[in-house]
Amino acid sequence: EPTGNLDQATGAEIIELMFDLHRRKGATLVLITHDEALAARCHKIVRLRDGLIESVETGAAA
Repeated sequence: EPTGNLDQATGAEIIELMFDLHRRKGATLVLITHDEALAARCHKIVRLRDGLIESVETGAAA
C-alpha cells in the first residue's frame, strides 16, 4: 500500500502527486494495493493469488 501509514488526506495528496508525475514525465508507475478504486485508475491490473498471476485486466485509465 503506497500510503498505508499516512492519514487519509495526506495519502490522497501523495497518490495524486504520483499520478501527476506519471502523466507529466511519462514515468512508469507500479503500485501494489488492495484498494480496488486505486487499482482501477491504472492502465493495467495484474492480480496475484498464491504468488502466481491470476489475471491481467485493463483499468479505467487505459
